[in-house]
Amino acid sequence: MAKVKLASMSVETLLQLRNDVSRFLSQKASQLQRDLAALGADYAEVGRIAVYGRKNKSSLKGRKVPAKYRGPDGETWAGRGAMPRWLAAAIKEGKKKEDFVIGQSAAKAKRGRPAKKRRKK
Repeated sequence: MAKVKLASMSVETLLQLRNDVSRFLSQKASQLQRDLAALGADYAEVGRIAVYGRKNKSSLKGRKVPAKYRGPDGETWAGRGAMPRWLAAAIKEGKKKEDFVIGQSAAKAKRGRPAKKRRKK
């Protein structure tokens, strides 16, 4: 690579050099993008940052889960996200969240999980 003394160059020559470098870099970038696109569909461009082999979605986003809680008027809630208003109002009235669990008897819901047994050493 030849050494160039930028301080001794004229302004017009420096501007021309800047334009040449900019043109070369844009050609190189477009060539690299074509090469990456030819490699496969797992290339996604996010803004100005390239992300390879990774989708921008959460693995759980959009998946349906069965309802865990059922309200008195048939409303349901899966236990994800913000607590629904009907459940918040019922809790404010003095009821417990376990009273609305689907698929468990009232006694089993009140008991909760069994305690873990301690291992003997």
